[in-house]
Amino acid sequence: MNTATSNEYLSIRDWHEDVIGGMDVILRCTSALEHLQLFCGYVREKTIDVYAKQPGPFENINYHVVDSFDGIDTVRFGSVFCTSVNQTLNDMLSDFNNIDEQSLVEGLSRYYYSNGMSFDGLSIRPENMDKFNSIKDWAIEYYDEG
Repeated sequence: MNTATSNEYLSIRDWHEDVIGGMDVILRCTSALEHLQLFCGYVREKTIDVYAKQPGPFENINYHVVDSFDGIDTVRFGSVFCTSVNQTLNDMLSDFNNIDEQSLVEGLSRYYYSNGMSFDGLSIRPENMDKFNSIKDWAIEYYDEG
């Protein structure tokens, strides 16, 4: 069974609220960047990435199953929990070979330009610094690539 897709809603946040609002899950990775408004998303988006304590019934939700939500830094928007900016970026950097690279780079770029052309507010974990340093210039120049 699949959930509704994003093209049925006016915003990504409305879609997430309707589909996962109140569920025992946390938006993660690209879906978190969308909800945090650091990535605009894709037309006709159908996949949602979440942390969950058990797999769920929807085929178009990627359930990243964890034993506990302890240690996952979150923010709440209404009835939707989402990983924080720092948690989201660190999760994506640590799993770089399996994530949506475009969403990560755009997310970093939007963060940079909305924070006075600085990454100073980010808390990148030491084990992710090499990967962060290898893509941060790409993120800075993202909107110049046109």
